[in-house]
Amino acid sequence: MTTAKNTICLWYDKDAEAAARFYATVFPDSAVGAVHRAPGDYPSGKAGGVLTVQFTVAGIPCLGLNGGPTFKHTEAFSFQIATNDQEETDRYWNAIVGNGGQESACGWCKDRWGVSWQITPRVLTEALAAGGDEAGRAFAAMMGMTKIDVAAIEAARRG
Repeated sequence: MTTAKNTICLWYDKDAEAAARFYATVFPDSAVGAVHRAPGDYPSGKAGGVLTVQFTVAGIPCLGLNGGPTFKHTEAFSFQIATNDQEETDRYWNAIVGNGGQESACGWCKDRWGVSWQITPRVLTEALAAGGDEAGRAFAAMMGMTKIDVAAIEAARRG
């Protein structure tokens, strides 16, 4: 894994490696790279403990930092995963929510570490981009959903 010019750094309490390994099993074009151990004690860990983990999520280079409990994830940051159909939407949603995560609204969910994910079928993105009444109907349908229902979005788009 090469070092990218720009890498997303995600702060975890102590489970950066577990999170990276989970993401690598769920999303294509994802992998765990180098795991770096602390050369000495630090405020939230001991010498030899995992300090950082390099990983890729759906092609995006990331660094997981085991920084301790000081900072928590919020919805101000999320990964948006574009899906092609209901099967793919269900697979990602169920992997995140079914492994200690939680559902939210409008295609958003959180994994068990508190990282937010938008599992977004392309049909929804395309409907919103169409504008006008078509976008309005799709948007109204989406507002009542947790996980996005592709068939319901397609029906709303048609009117």
